[in-house]
Amino acid sequence: MAHFKRIALVANIQLPEIVDSLKRLSSFLEQRGYTVLLESNTAQLIDNKHFPVFDSGDMAQKLDLVIVVGGDGSMLSSGRRMVDHDVPMLGVNRGRLGFLTDILPDDMEEQVDRVLSGDFILSTRFLLEVALYRNGNNVSSGIALNDVVLHPGKSVRMMEFELYIDNQFVYSQRSDGLIVSTPTGSTAYALSGGGPIMNPNLDAIVLVPMNPHTLSSRPIVVGGDSDIEIRVASRDELDPMVTCDGQNDLQPEPGDIIRIHKKAQSLRLIHPVEHNFYETCRTKLGWGSRHDASNRNR
Repeated sequence: MAHFKRIALVANIQLPEIVDSLKRLSSFLEQRGYTVLLESNTAQLIDNKHFPVFDSGDMAQKLDLVIVVGGDGSMLSSGRRMVDHDVPMLGVNRGRLGFLTDILPDDMEEQVDRVLSGDFILSTRFLLEVALYRNGNNVSSGIALNDVVLHPGKSVRMMEFELYIDNQFVYSQRSDGLIVSTPTGSTAYALSGGGPIMNPNLDAIVLVPMNPHTLSSRPIVVGGDSDIEIRVASRDELDPMVTCDGQNDLQPEPGDIIRIHKKAQSLRLIHPVEHNFYETCRTKLGWGSRHDASNRNR
């Protein structure tokens, strides 16, 4: 039996459907006797004057579970904030694809009730840490649950960089950049760039070149504990960017070194017990069903 008592609700976007779900969910949890807390920005979405409010930057409040209402983007931003506090997260899907948000709004109360009764699956996801070094000094850093992306910023010109893995030179490349993705992020931007789909349980990182000038350049899968280093060309005339999960930007300069590795703390995600990664892929990516295959074999 799970022992969830103090449950926080988090949402990032003010849309009518999200506000409605927040109100339904907070009322449902309160009626069931749970202590409900609202993240400070979330409290403003529903004009809260009833539930206690907490700041995700100050986790003095002990939480047993965080429920995120929204899409995958909301889960990504919440995951980055919560990972150091070791609080499990559950997602209610009010977005589009919803690879990270499993609970559907139509039967939200029933599914959440089952999870809170202990009927769930727990998965562990690792994040990537990125640090930007200039003249040997760490000038900025970030973390990502999906991916760290080096790209030319506003320019449409190719950029130049060198890639090293575990201190071994891999290649120099002219391209539109490089996607460094976790298994969680393999169904996101990396997939659009031609990268492989990885089961979230894998301890691996995939590096996907973006429109490389050399046609033989292909995605590379390396071990999850690999140290990845990208050296931006010193004569690069562009203003490249490093983006974490498509949400947070770092600004490298020519000659900077970008170092990426697995973050020590991992994130715990809770899924309904019927959660199946391959079924999610079939649903979200339009893969053929078993019925389709049977018809073709007749």
